[in-house]
Amino acid sequence: MKTPDQPDYVVAVVGCGAMGQGIAQVSAQGGMRTLLFDAREGGAAHGRDQISKRLDRLVEKGRMGEAEVAEVLARLEPVESLAGLASADAVAEAIFEDLDVKESLLRELEGVVSSDCLLASNTSSIPLASIARACEHRHRIAGLHFFNPVPLMKLVEVIRPAEASDEAIANLMALGRRMTRTPVEVKDSPGFLVNMGGRAYTTEGLRLEHEGVARPEQVDAIMRDCWGFRMGPFELMDLTGIDVNFPVSNIVYNGYMQDPRIRTAPNHAAKFDAGQFGRKSGQGWFAYDGGKPSERPSPDFTTDALPVAEVRMAGQNPALKAFCDEVGLKVGESGPVLAAPVGLDATSVAVSAKIDPKDLLCVDLSGDTSKRVTVMTAPGADTAALASVAATIITSGRAVTWINDSPGFVGQRMVAMVGNLGCYMAEIGLASPEDIDTAMQLGLNYPHGSVAIVDQLGLAATLRVLETAQQITGEDRYRPTTWLRRRALLGLPIHTPN
Repeated sequence: MKTPDQPDYVVAVVGCGAMGQGIAQVSAQGGMRTLLFDAREGGAAHGRDQISKRLDRLVEKGRMGEAEVAEVLARLEPVESLAGLASADAVAEAIFEDLDVKESLLRELEGVVSSDCLLASNTSSIPLASIARACEHRHRIAGLHFFNPVPLMKLVEVIRPAEASDEAIANLMALGRRMTRTPVEVKDSPGFLVNMGGRAYTTEGLRLEHEGVARPEQVDAIMRDCWGFRMGPFELMDLTGIDVNFPVSNIVYNGYMQDPRIRTAPNHAAKFDAGQFGRKSGQGWFAYDGGKPSERPSPDFTTDALPVAEVRMAGQNPALKAFCDEVGLKVGESGPVLAAPVGLDATSVAVSAKIDPKDLLCVDLSGDTSKRVTVMTAPGADTAALASVAATIITSGRAVTWINDSPGFVGQRMVAMVGNLGCYMAEIGLASPEDIDTAMQLGLNYPHGSVAIVDQLGLAATLRVLETAQQITGEDRYRPTTWLRRRALLGLPIHTPN
């Protein structure tokens, strides 16, 4: 089997839509002769023309020189039939998601290319073993899953089906690197790595909205300002399209035998059924005008209340005392009661500490509180009186987001669920913990990998949030993975291998 480091290595791309164009572009930019085929008449030539236009824009921006662009374009060769791909050392198919069509294409390609030519599918949801099952040389068939837009997204998942050879996988990893991507090896499984790992962030956000804990704009603001995510789960769903993320959520959920940890919520289905797909339809969780966001509701709590004179603390909590000093809250023997629980809801704090829920305000100190502070109350709280505490926090230059009662507030729940799913992926050997982290950062722009994010909240705190949420809600959705539990109980780093 020819290795991709050889100067005369030839790559073929079948399907010249947006994904195929991107794959062909990074292949040619990697110095490889790249053949383009599309079943539509003129599709391959059109794909090359689109690549040419994108490269011209890079010249205009000073990111590429004209001579370099000319060399890249010279490596792109449209062909009129599959027979024109006979010289390929590797073929990447990027046609639409249909098992029968992909299976038929690979069988046809086997009659065209050499017996040691790599055959790779860019499928995002179909098991590679299913695509390869009717082929004769299944050892050289695997997944090469890119992310859109390919030239900008550095990650490529190399999917290993059971019958793929070590040589084929090694060559695909090398091919990904020659295309200047960062390859990670992933076990053939529903949703592969990124589409599986991304379920926790969106589905837990959906649950918070469905339960009436917080509004979409509040959840998004908390995850951006307090936890460092580039986008909140709701704006992310609107960007990718609910017509895409709702079906993918169900594919992954059913592929994992309906594990409640990755189950979506009824409000997700309601948006899908209503055709409110997000930016592309003009309405999703938010409204859009010409694909651009319209004015959104504010996540910020506002009040005319005067700053509070004095507050009490529920127990001794140095972190809470430091926060009070920072925002100008005087701690004494009278006034509202502040608590900073990890995992517990305000109701549980009030009951266990024997505090009148009317007087209790819970503050989330787990994330970054320099821009935004999340506060939470139990049912029956005297919100008018507690507003004076929020007013004091606001005078310190911080925004306040006031949510309804929830075990783990918003951020603790979200981060714990993302981390727990990352640990589950490590537990079942979907990829190495380090590759899981790399994939989630490059594929979804997470501030931390979904294993490493456990360290942001802390192993013991993450375990506490999950166990408490499971106890309060009675749902196995929050059951901690054994990977997380064992490392938390043993005091070991979260990346410690089995």
